Amino acid sequence: MPQVTEFFQSFPPMARLSIVLFLLLVVPMVCRRFSLPSVVGLLISGIVIGYHGLRIIPETPVVSNFMADVGKLMLMMFAGIEIDHSLFKRIWKRSLLFGGLTFALPCLTGVIIGFFFGYYWVAALLIGSLLASHTLLGFPITQKMGISRSDPVVITTGATVFTDVGSLLVLAVCLEIHQSGFSASSVAIQLVLLLIYVPLVIIGIGRLGNWLLSRFKAVEEQQFSLVLFLMILAAFGAEIIHLEPIVGAFMIGLAIGPVAKRAKGFEKLEFLGLNLFIPFFYLNIGFLIDLKVFALTMLDNAPLVIAVVGGLIASKFIAAFLVKRIYRFSRQEGLLIWSLSLPQVAATLAAALVAYNTVNGQGEHLINMPVLNTVIVLMVVTAFLGPMLTARFSGKIVQSSGKTQ
Repeated sequence: MPQVTEFFQSFPPMARLSIVLFLLLVVPMVCRRFSLPSVVGLLISGIVIGYHGLRIIPETPVVSNFMADVGKLMLMMFAGIEIDHSLFKRIWKRSLLFGGLTFALPCLTGVIIGFFFGYYWVAALLIGSLLASHTLLGFPITQKMGISRSDPVVITTGATVFTDVGSLLVLAVCLEIHQSGFSASSVAIQLVLLLIYVPLVIIGIGRLGNWLLSRFKAVEEQQFSLVLFLMILAAFGAEIIHLEPIVGAFMIGLAIGPVAKRAKGFEKLEFLGLNLFIPFFYLNIGFLIDLKVFALTMLDNAPLVIAVVGGLIASKFIAAFLVKRIYRFSRQEGLLIWSLSLPQVAATLAAALVAYNTVNGQGEHLINMPVLNTVIVLMVVTAFLGPMLTARFSGKIVQSSGKTQ
């Protein structure tokens, strides 16, 4: 093994870059062939070629870190853009109820788990927030089945607004307290800054961005540059008030979504993000993972892993069950809501990495490596389980309603 790593370390930078780009091309294709989430394949690839593997990537990959940072911002901006405003307006009250339940119950579960395993209250609250959002990996399955505009699917989609915003705001407060210490005045100031910043981005910068996108509709290059500029501007604004930049990226995505979706320049940016920058982000997470340490951590912290994964599955189920009872959905529709709200991928992974990289004056990470590794296990389990169950329950709903695929 040392001879192999020395061999790869002798490669010139362009040769290393060609290997990375080859993986970005091949890994998603292989994952699609075997019906695997591409994020899992990219994480594994990052482990293999990273500093703890074959060392094709150096210990401090400056270029890769930059690409990953941009990818993380794009990931969150796209998450905001993908929220369907017209559907959300139609069912926002019911989405608010489910969003509140599927945020509060997993968050409370995570806080209890954090306290039980000895984490201090800020870390425990952060662990709770990591369980509170969801990624709609199963949504394309409902589109194929022809039920994507049904009430259970639309309610779950709309709830994403509340869970993502809530999780990111909790993250912002936790980061501030961990770095600066807790005081009622500092938390109050941070909340006031949030109350100013969020409307400023969504109403102020968002409306200006939408107007400019409409003016530049004949020039794709200007649309491309404008969306990228708005993302960086919102992220920079978040940094000024000590917020994590991904909060700004998500907010600007939420603000410009309807107009950006119609902009051809955005299509080019989306293509670039989905095929280059965001895959770099997933690869970069793999670079951090030492497989031996990961395995030992999982063995030493198996109760934590089981508690987090089991707690998420159970709390999301309870939230879906309550909504099913309140709105009198069928059993299969309730299970569909549950399965759609299970996957924890995009926002969860980005927030966990930010929390791990946040260090206070005493050199303490907000969450430690066992929690980060647990989140990665959670991501893998739910990325498989959620879409698999969504396909099953969607099929049963279509079958029972007499629809044909």
